[in-house]
Amino acid sequence: MKKALKTTFLTMVCLFGLLMTAGATPIDDLIERIDKGGSRKFKIELKQADKDYFELDQQGSRVVIRGNSWVNIGVGLNWYLKYYAGVHLSWNQMQAKLPNVLPPVTKKERHETGLTLRYAFNYCTFSYSMAFWDWERWQQEIDWLCLHGVNLPLAIVGEECVWRNMLLKLGYSEEEIGKFIAGPAFLAWWEMNNLEGWGGPLPLSWYARQEQLQKKILKRMKELGMHPVLPGYCGMMPHDAKERLGLNVSDAGLWNGFQRPANLVPTDERFDEIAKLYYDELTKLYGKADYYSMDPFHESGDDASIDYAASGRKLMDAMKRVNPKAVWVIQGWTENPRPEMVDSMKAGDLLVLDLFSECRPMFGAPSIWKRGNGYKQHQWLFCLLQNFGANVGLHGRMDQLLNNYYGSSNAVKTWSEPSGIGFTMEGSENNPVMFELMSELPWRSQKFTKEEWVKCYIKARYNIENTDIEKAWLLLSKTIYNCPPGNNQQGPHESIFCGRPSLNNFQASSWSKMKNYYDPASTLEAARIFLSGAEEISNLKSQISNLNNLEYDLVDITRQALADQARLQYQHVIADYKAFAVEDFRKSSERFLHMLLLQDSLLATRAEFRLGHWTQPAINCGTTPEEQQLYEWNARVQITTWGNRYCADTGGLRDYAHKEWQGLLRDFYYPRWKAYFDALLAQMEAQTKPQPELLGGGPNANKTASELFAMALPQEVKIDWYALEEPWTLRHNGYSAQPEGDALQMSSRVMKFLLERQ
Repeated sequence: MKKALKTTFLTMVCLFGLLMTAGATPIDDLIERIDKGGSRKFKIELKQADKDYFELDQQGSRVVIRGNSWVNIGVGLNWYLKYYAGVHLSWNQMQAKLPNVLPPVTKKERHETGLTLRYAFNYCTFSYSMAFWDWERWQQEIDWLCLHGVNLPLAIVGEECVWRNMLLKLGYSEEEIGKFIAGPAFLAWWEMNNLEGWGGPLPLSWYARQEQLQKKILKRMKELGMHPVLPGYCGMMPHDAKERLGLNVSDAGLWNGFQRPANLVPTDERFDEIAKLYYDELTKLYGKADYYSMDPFHESGDDASIDYAASGRKLMDAMKRVNPKAVWVIQGWTENPRPEMVDSMKAGDLLVLDLFSECRPMFGAPSIWKRGNGYKQHQWLFCLLQNFGANVGLHGRMDQLLNNYYGSSNAVKTWSEPSGIGFTMEGSENNPVMFELMSELPWRSQKFTKEEWVKCYIKARYNIENTDIEKAWLLLSKTIYNCPPGNNQQGPHESIFCGRPSLNNFQASSWSKMKNYYDPASTLEAARIFLSGAEEISNLKSQISNLNNLEYDLVDITRQALADQARLQYQHVIADYKAFAVEDFRKSSERFLHMLLLQDSLLATRAEFRLGHWTQPAINCGTTPEEQQLYEWNARVQITTWGNRYCADTGGLRDYAHKEWQGLLRDFYYPRWKAYFDALLAQMEAQTKPQPELLGGGPNANKTASELFAMALPQEVKIDWYALEEPWTLRHNGYSAQPEGDALQMSSRVMKFLLERQ
């Protein structure tokens, strides 16, 4: 009997322990993923309220976090961790060791917001950042969303599974489907009606993988009370749908050299049938949604043959038949949403993402995209785009973000106030400071200065006060993180290392619109000061539980300083070439190449800046050697040539998603610059010898005087860049994601190199 009682008692103790570990609420579970056993230190209280809020309180030794939704409680948890416990969770680290005894909340703290809709993701994010994520990585991202207040996440993983099932029922073969649906690294642009088939065909195992992954994603999002935004039907069909199915489709033409899918004309008698087939397959796999994302006519010119109002109503009607209460989410980008579509829909049926609110708002602030009447009767979200192509680089518009956000409610009286905010970055895992700032705006009712906020951010991110670290961040906030109004550049200040070489190299990608807006000396000085603070802090390492954020930022800031100084060094190289100073050119070009390799070594110290961080997950997705090679090729092509020769060069897509990463610098960018400098040097050396080709005899006998004169002028060397680049995309040499070297020591080495040559 005693043995039985003892067994029962032990069983009850174990069950209680399991309950405590597993967590009584979704937030307890989240805390357990941050720090196993940490949920015992908190008391989570879900309370009804008329307004979104979170509240921090104390009950004995436990910290109390209250809120009217799991997501709002998640915001409260993040607020507490940052501003009480000195724990800053970000993409570079979503786990932490919490203090044994949590700092108490000595006075109840409450925050409210009227911005009830808080959205996340751009279609591009799913390819530029998430193309090869597994469930473990997605789980961390959903935790990040909750901690940052997102309750309306775009959820398009596995959309290709819906389309495959739909097209099979329409009579398409697996081979035909493979020519239509894009590969893993290019699915976003297929989903946005920009291209067909590039990067494919997808193996059947991919569909099975993504279907299961999406189901896990949706389950977790719903457990946290989020409303996933599923992809709706916007009329896309394979470009051969007219011949194949006899449908009335409009030819969308080309997108940067790629064949675009066709648009099914809404008046076609089979439109409702095909839309229903799509939604049936979507619902069968992933259930119904309260929000559907559709972006018809994305990045396409106006077509007089299209009735945009009728098209919009048709798409809306098809969506409403699935869920009468559903809302259509559409991106406010270039021409979209077309005014005719906006006018033809009822208030409450359309939610517009003002995609680039911090730079090109359509809501009424001075902007090249300003719309006089805004989005009229429809709800809209103030969004932060911040990053294009997931490019690496420090960048932000702190003052402009604050001014646009706090002025959005009264900039134009014909506009309604925003219903919320959105993170609409093309790529994530960069510039955490900007996303942290954006996430707090709904919960701060009064406008504040960037200087005030940055000081708080530093304390939260590193959990230590240091004068040098503060000076460095304040300098960055006034320079590279304060891109001014009127500058419309897309994303980070691009690295000179990543651009195709030329005599006038400035931006790496075709459409970055990059302009100088800060003195490169400022990032060098910020890196110098930050390093000084980091060295001081590292001496106190025994007193600090986690130096991860500090080391990440040290490498990122030093990387930016080196890239900016390399841009100046490039100017010296070109000046030496134009001055025909051959020996000086040799030295200056060698120094530039040394700086490039130095950057590679610096970035090797952090996994986040290593090429293997991108390519290895791609390879891991494959179940056969053939699949692994396909996925690795997708990963390599996207960050380099992007497309085939025509799309890369004539279409302008090359280097759009360039990355300043270890491995890529050494093996892709270095050979380009080396080939270019060798060609310039060969040209200079040739010019010291007789040049019979410039004489009028022989093959030049029939040339005009002006043609001969043009031949005598300085010539840009001609290199077939695509022929130099494509072979790298076809290789299978491995790249590790494991860091090598010491971040502090390598940063110190870089800084010593830069400063001793000032």
